[in-house]
Amino acid sequence: MKVVAFNGSPRKDGNTYELLSIVCRELEKEGIATEIAQLGNQNVRGCMACYKCFENKNRQCIINDFISDCIAKMDEADGILLGSPTYFCNVTAEMKALIDRAGMVSRANGDMFKRKVGAGVVAVRRAGAIPTFQALNTFFTFAQMIVPGSRYWNVGIGLGKKEALEDEEGIKTMEVLGQNMAWLLKKLAQ
Repeated sequence: MKVVAFNGSPRKDGNTYELLSIVCRELEKEGIATEIAQLGNQNVRGCMACYKCFENKNRQCIINDFISDCIAKMDEADGILLGSPTYFCNVTAEMKALIDRAGMVSRANGDMFKRKVGAGVVAVRRAGAIPTFQALNTFFTFAQMIVPGSRYWNVGIGLGKKEALEDEEGIKTMEVLGQNMAWLLKKLAQ
């Protein structure tokens, strides 16, 4: 089994990365392979609504950029983690491009993420985390994915580099999320 995580933060070793890493460590403890892909700061574009994915039905977007690589990784994975910092009460532009394009390609190809496990992780300085978390979860439910919970919303608080590692409740939330995601993946594999 494998889980692929996407760091939507432009800071490749910032708080979003740290939170995703905690979840991935818990998954790895359970024998589940993980990979964190750096989505933030990539030169990507949003969906053009060209509907070529509906014509081609080849599980790909016709735009050839990093999002295309991400969609292929998502297709191969058993579980998907989407991580984003909070940008004006929402996900980063790169994460939104992934959500829109992966969602369109999935829908065009018989809901190709259906019944995969998906979870969102949010880094926040102070406020706006819940709309960001909702944007991530809306993608998962739209794609007919199964979303495990944790002991609280999957949010870690911090502004400066590695400050989220001082958020004890956020750390515990990420650990429990990883444990619940591993449990769910194993149950689904039975």
